[in-house]
Amino acid sequence: QVQLVESGGGLVQAGGSLRLSCAASRSIYSANNMGWYRQAPGKQRELVATITSSYSTNYADSVKGRFTISRDNAKNTVYLQMNSLKPEDTAVYYCNAALKPTIVDRWGDYWGQGTQVTVSS
Repeated sequence: QVQLVESGGGLVQAGGSLRLSCAASRSIYSANNMGWYRQAPGKQRELVATITSSYSTNYADSVKGRFTISRDNAKNTVYLQMNSLKPEDTAVYYCNAALKPTIVDRWGDYWGQGTQVTVSS
């Protein structure tokens, strides 16, 4: 069973930076769209950024100009560079990917376990 493993969360002061990483737990056949979502306490999960297999990106308005999503297709890994962090960025961040684990598997929608990002004022 393929899992997405996230790392890089933590506590940072406002204005600081963090870099999140998310990798598949084993080698996979193919990955399509990958992205990051977040969920703050008492709020619904929301899209942060997505990136296609051809590197087209999409960002939530709230993070444009501050966050950068990237991917390494050889490593089946997606990254989120977060700069100029604000207290309102505090949330659990989840990675998401459309994966085809082996040539005989169907495409599936996979989620990481989440990593906490806390921005202090």
